[in-house]
Amino acid sequence: MSMPFYVSPEQMMKDRADYARKGIARGRALVAMQTATAIVIVAENPSTTLRKVSEIYDRIAFAGVGKYNEFDQLRVAGVRAAELRGYQYSRLDVDARSLANQYAQVLGDVFSTMGPKPLEVELLVAEVGDTPAADRLFHILYDGTLLDEKRFCVLGGDAEGIAGRLASGYRDDLDVDGAVRVAVEALSGPDRKVAAADLEVATLVRNGKRRAFTRLSDDVVARAVG
Repeated sequence: MSMPFYVSPEQMMKDRADYARKGIARGRALVAMQTATAIVIVAENPSTTLRKVSEIYDRIAFAGVGKYNEFDQLRVAGVRAAELRGYQYSRLDVDARSLANQYAQVLGDVFSTMGPKPLEVELLVAEVGDTPAADRLFHILYDGTLLDEKRFCVLGGDAEGIAGRLASGYRDDLDVDGAVRVAVEALSGPDRKVAAADLEVATLVRNGKRRAFTRLSDDVVARAVG
């Protein structure tokens, strides 16, 4: 009788992590930044129909990088969960933290089970508060790791290089246009320039109203980039 093929759990988890990281790194990156008046989310996305950034509930936005079909299924599930909780209890009971925890549990379960492969996605759940201190930026990794980010965060692509460039240009007093310019410079890097038409930009405006999500048009983005 032949011996069954054996792989240690440590090696298996490492292989699954490497697989997910490589798939995510091949995609285009996304940047989210806090400003005095809004949370600004800038994604490199040449498609005009497949959206990386969406409204998920009152004052809450969802963004994803990696395989579109995988993170869009998660977006739809999050919208349904948020709507159900808001209907059963109160709209005030729906917050970014609870949604991020649900996403982290789903990604962690898929990563650790013996399925064919992990999900090749990273997610952002952002919630705008009445003040910048009350903003929430939750970054969920492919293995379910949940990070509570401050000031800015980067998902996908050359995340380390983009974060370094973003740190050098970020200021707490940036307005929305300034944040878009800084994000585009960080996404572009020294060797190329990202055109306004290849960007998807959305904001969660600190307006005191129930609905805060706004998607910026190409013309507005082009003027902001200058």
